[in-house]
Amino acid sequence: MNSKSTSSVTEVIQKLESYCSYQERCHAEVQEKLRGFAISATDKERVIVHLIDTNFLNEERFACLFAISKFHQKKWGKIRIKNELKARRISDYLVTKGLKEIPMEEYEATFESLSEKHWETLPERDSSKKRKKFCDYLLRKGWESDTIYTKLKQLEKSI
Repeated sequence: MNSKSTSSVTEVIQKLESYCSYQERCHAEVQEKLRGFAISATDKERVIVHLIDTNFLNEERFACLFAISKFHQKKWGKIRIKNELKARRISDYLVTKGLKEIPMEEYEATFESLSEKHWETLPERDSSKKRKKFCDYLLRKGWESDTIYTKLKQLEKSI
C-alpha cells in the first residue's frame, strides 16, 4: 500500500469522525457519505470498522436517540418513527429498542395535547372536511389510527 492511499484513508477517517461527532449517524448515512470518497471498497470497510471500534458509529445509540428526539422535537408517533428507522436500514431489534425509549405516559400525554391543539386550530366549517384534515394530519405524523379515531369521537362529542 502506498503512502498516498494511507494518507487519504487517514483523511477520510478524520472527516467521518467529524461527521459522526457532529450528529449521531447510522451505517447507511456513513456509507452514503463514503461514496463521495475515491478509496477502495476494502478501505471503505476499514473506515467503517474503525468508526465502530472507536464508537463514533453505534447503530443502537442512533436508534434510541433518533426515536426519542423525533418524538420530542417533531411530535412523531411510533409508526412514523418506525418507518423512518426502517428506511435507514435499522434492524427490527434496534427499532423496537429505540421505540422503548419513549415513556408510554409521555407518549399518551403528547398525543392528547397534540390532537386537541390541532382540533382547535382547524378553521374548517364543514365537519367531514375537518374530521378528514384532523385524521390525515395525525396519520402523517405516525400516530396509531385506532387512537386517532377514538380521540376524534371524543372531540366530536364535546362539540
